[in-house]
Amino acid sequence: MVNVEVLYKCKNVLGEGITFSSNNNVLYWLDISNLSKLFKLNLSTDKKEIYDLPEIVTSTSVKSDSELIFCSNNGLNLYNLDTFEFKRITNIEESLPLTRSNDGASDALGRFWFGTMQNNFDKNGNDISVKENIGKLYKVDTDNKVSIVEEDLGIPNTIVWSPDNSKFYFTDTLNGNIFRYDFDLENGILSNKSHFAKFNRGYPDGSTMDTDGCIWNCRYGGSCIVRFDPTGQVDQIIEMPVQNITNCVFGGKDLKTLYVTTASNKVSNQSDLDGSLFAINLNYQGLEDNKSKLVIS
Repeated sequence: MVNVEVLYKCKNVLGEGITFSSNNNVLYWLDISNLSKLFKLNLSTDKKEIYDLPEIVTSTSVKSDSELIFCSNNGLNLYNLDTFEFKRITNIEESLPLTRSNDGASDALGRFWFGTMQNNFDKNGNDISVKENIGKLYKVDTDNKVSIVEEDLGIPNTIVWSPDNSKFYFTDTLNGNIFRYDFDLENGILSNKSHFAKFNRGYPDGSTMDTDGCIWNCRYGGSCIVRFDPTGQVDQIIEMPVQNITNCVFGGKDLKTLYVTTASNKVSNQSDLDGSLFAINLNYQGLEDNKSKLVIS
């Protein structure tokens, strides 16, 4: 039985985009809305900082100790934590007002992969049901060349790689399936898409990978996190005290603590812990998220 600790009652509306930097032992994550917020937690000092952002920012990747790559509704951006400068790197779907970005991550060579989806916020930040499969999966090379990898997606999530970088895992939350692809790291090419896993509680949201090649998948609406082994079988289920589990990352000095973001629950089973950041100490070691190597001109 694992212990699920409430680390920070941050009351996120839609906590997401969590990543960890071992350089300074810091967690970063987002509260997604029309004007997202960045949360920063120093695990060594427990210092907490919140940054107001100018648009819908949905995923992050560490560029340096003071710089993050942000994926937003209008493209990729470089954010400086010292100066608060929000600099556009490349525009993507800026002419498509009905879409926004969603999950994203850097691969082992520093390319950035991310998905887009129907924008589910109205002008006042209220929820809109996602009914259209108008999203895409993108790859941005380190020279900022943009490629469309997949189309006709509902809610793209779970962008992770196997420990040896030979496999890529991805899900469209709307259809409930997690897929696996062969991955050519050198050329950044996906092939041989196949079904990997499906689970009957909630919907597959964000994920992270451990050194055993097992995926830890957050279940939105399912009140749990599921560890799938490399064959796609359920290995372990961690019960959570809130319903909407959104994303997770391994962090801490030994990479054996799973940090988990959550979202509010406006429908049923509401809890004062909704939107909190949780920490779970485990006997498994995670893979640290890859750093961005995008060339900024």
